[in-house]
Formats: sequence, C-alpha cells, structure tokens
Amino acid sequence: MLTAGIDVGSRTTKVVILDDGNYLTSGLLPTGANGPERAEEALKMTLDEKGLLLTDIDYIVATGYGRINVSFAQEKITEITCHALGAYAEFPNTRTIIDIGGQDSKVIRLDTAGRVEDFIMNDKCAAGTGRFLEVMAENLEIPLKEIGRVSLQTAKAAPISSTCTVFAESEVISLVARGTDKAEILRGLHLAIVKRLRGMIHRVGLEEELTMTGGVCLNQGVRKLLEENLKMKINVPERPQLVGAYGAARLARLKVAK
Repeated sequence: MLTAGIDVGSRTTKVVILDDGNYLTSGLLPTGANGPERAEEALKMTLDEKGLLLTDIDYIVATGYGRINVSFAQEKITEITCHALGAYAEFPNTRTIIDIGGQDSKVIRLDTAGRVEDFIMNDKCAAGTGRFLEVMAENLEIPLKEIGRVSLQTAKAAPISSTCTVFAESEVISLVARGTDKAEILRGLHLAIVKRLRGMIHRVGLEEELTMTGGVCLNQGVRKLLEENLKMKINVPERPQLVGAYGAARLARLKVAK
C-alpha cells in the first residue's frame, strides 16, 4: 500500500511517500508563487525517482499553508494534526512539539496517546521564523546554513530588542555600522527567537519530551540556546523539514486501513 503526504508550506513544498507505513522516498521544492502547480511538480518529481505513477498511490493527504489548493489530494488536514502525528511517530514519548517554518511558528502539546491537547501558532508575521533568519543572514552577508555555527563562536550576545523582521533588520544594520562582531549579532538574534518561543511554550505548557521540527531546527545556534534556556534536551528528527508531510502520509495510511 502506497500513501503520500504533501505539505505545502509558505516557503517550501514537501512530499513523503510511504510503502505500508515505511519510508520510501521524499522530495522538496520551493513553493514559489504558484502553490498548486508546485505541489504537482513536487509529487511528480518524487514519484519519478522511484518510477511510480500517480495511479500507484492509494491515498494522498495534503497539509500546510496551501493544502486547500491541492485538488488531487483525497483529504486536506491541518498542519497541527500532521506535525503531531509525524513527530509522535518518530519520538513516541514526545509531549511538546516546536515547529518553526518559513513564515510561521507553532508549539503543540500532546497527550500520552499522541493526540493534540493544546497549541499556539504565530502566523501573522515572520517574527522568529525561517524568513526572519534569511533576512538577517543576507544583511550580515553570511550563508544561511552557516549562521548557527558562527553564532556559537562567542558567548556574548548583542542586544536585539525585537523579533519583528523590519525592526530587527534596522537594529542589525546599526550594530554592523558600529562594528559589532557578527557572531555576537547572530547570538543576539537567536536569543531573541528563543525568548519569543519560550513565551509561546509557557502559554501552552511545557512537558517532556520536547521535539523540534521545521527547517530552523537545523540551526544549531537556535537549538543549543533553546536547550540551555529550557534546561531540556531537544529531539531532532532525521528529516525535520519533512515531519508534516510524513505525518500526512501516515494519516493517509490510517484512512486506507479503515
């Protein structure tokens, strides 16, 4: 039985295909301006890798920011549900999930059976998200993949008072003009993200184990500061950007099995 999950995020579109519930293959493309078209492209690319056709897939679940426009999916489920299912499948003792995507962030609390008990979501602005870090990396002229490592080169954090992308960008430009060390600026930016996340976490209620998903958890600077701040180890999936799509594919399998 082949099932697929498609997570159409604001920045990237992810696909995971499972064979009888086991990971078979996956794909990822930038979402761009045409989400529905990109969803089709991402699925076709992933199917082609294994020599499969759309008709070979028994059930497709779409999730994410652009799920409503995925016309070929049999069902469309919120990313909260799919991220919960995906993270819980990888780490069965997970009780709290932090997901930081391209344009939003969310904290989800689960019960012992992996069901969603409560959640909070910031989808009104890019504060503390992947896009926030992209803008800051551009201003500092440091590759996005390197900013986490660079931030760990110092124990001193430059003062950043805002996680609003516009205001924080202005602060960064001023700090650079004053000759502030870039590692200190990055540590300050990461600390600002962590403080914002901590507020969201405490509103939902923090329970061990804690699992982090989304592209930003690949940033070791954010992850390490968050662990230090919460005094708790964080689980990181092998494919953190694909957790929502993985959860959607698992949900698709449950639908077929009924």
